Amino acid sequence: MPETFDKLFKGGTIVNQDGRISADIGVRNGKIAALGSFNASQAGETIDCTGLHVLPGVIDTQVHFREPGLTHKEDLESGSRAAVMGGVTTVFEMPNTDPQTTTPEALADKVTRGTHRMHCDFAFWVGGTHENAHHVRDLERLPGAAGIKVFMGSSTGSLLVEDDDGVRSILKQTRRRAAFHSEDEMMLRERKALRVEGDPASHPVWRSPEVALRCTERLVRIAHETGARIHVLHISTAEEIAFLHHHKDIASCEVTPHHLTLDGDEAYQRLGTLVQMNPPVRGKAVRDALWRGVEQGVADILGSDHAPHTLEEKAKLYPNSPSGMTGVQTLVPMMLDHVNAGRMTLERFVDMTSAGPMRLFGIAGKGRIASGYDADLTIVDLKRHETITNAWIQSKCGWTPYDGVSVTGWPIGTIVRGHRVMWDGALVTASQGEAVRFHETLEPRA
Repeated sequence: MPETFDKLFKGGTIVNQDGRISADIGVRNGKIAALGSFNASQAGETIDCTGLHVLPGVIDTQVHFREPGLTHKEDLESGSRAAVMGGVTTVFEMPNTDPQTTTPEALADKVTRGTHRMHCDFAFWVGGTHENAHHVRDLERLPGAAGIKVFMGSSTGSLLVEDDDGVRSILKQTRRRAAFHSEDEMMLRERKALRVEGDPASHPVWRSPEVALRCTERLVRIAHETGARIHVLHISTAEEIAFLHHHKDIASCEVTPHHLTLDGDEAYQRLGTLVQMNPPVRGKAVRDALWRGVEQGVADILGSDHAPHTLEEKAKLYPNSPSGMTGVQTLVPMMLDHVNAGRMTLERFVDMTSAGPMRLFGIAGKGRIASGYDADLTIVDLKRHETITNAWIQSKCGWTPYDGVSVTGWPIGTIVRGHRVMWDGALVTASQGEAVRFHETLEPRA
């Protein structure tokens, strides 16, 4: 008897981080059952992928979906809808909500809110603080926890851990890889006078490369002292790329599409506060240095740092305007455009958005197109030309800095554990999102 499947993805080019093959994908009970050449009669449903590339589901490990507490600008449903419309199958969401995700109860509440309401699978970063430092070993092992996230700058209240002793007390307890927003808060306070009212172009002057580098140097030194694994988020400076090149034994790092795409030398004039981010978008020379970090493998993964604010909020006079922009829905098309432009290979894109996150964070059953793995697939048309518009954006805030930008390469299908969630621009399956599982926290089977 020939093998039978629930679904068959037929005729596409499968791309893993190590290369491409032409093969069909048979899915059974939400997992990849087999790769090979199969007849449509062997499956309950066949999806024609002729002419398309089938990638492992894209994993965005840095998003801010604002729920609970700030749901006027985003919530778990709307943010995850934006994710799947852009080809993203899994997200790791950040702890700076209200209340903050710093306790078992707050984490459990988010997992409950997300289960079968979010359109993609998910995990939640738990905020490391002075108050919970001695409990992070337990917190990072809870169901649905991506690990511990620490803000060394650019946060408020208890989530800000700006001092070495505070960071050290957290890293002494961690056993998983901890993520960091690395900007030196003391330097930021000293440099506040460099902000020019009404001029967002002064943002990268205030939050200079030295502010980021000094903090990253401090962080790496403490990580070596404690034997901890760290992950430095949204690298925005050439200096950090050069420094982290020497510390890959303990430090991984992320780059973002906006730091790889936008040129601060012109973007602040064109977009104003819409391009205001922490850490800032900088000039072309820095952007080129970040691309060298991608080429040399210093940059490990891509993350969107999706951080929506309403247009009304962003219209406030700088520096009273909030930092952040949408990004989860545009990550795939913007980076596919870079692939088509020859800035990176498709295999490198896969490594930075699926195999890399799986490797760094120990994600169980995701990150590869292989037998036995979750049937998470991002199906793309590398030749399709589209123009990104605000009208396409599913985030509650309804805007993107890439409004009017034409790209080559487009997400056609988002498949989460075998469910065809998005197909050709339409949401086609009700939300089925579930918590990600991690190797270091797997529950024993009965």
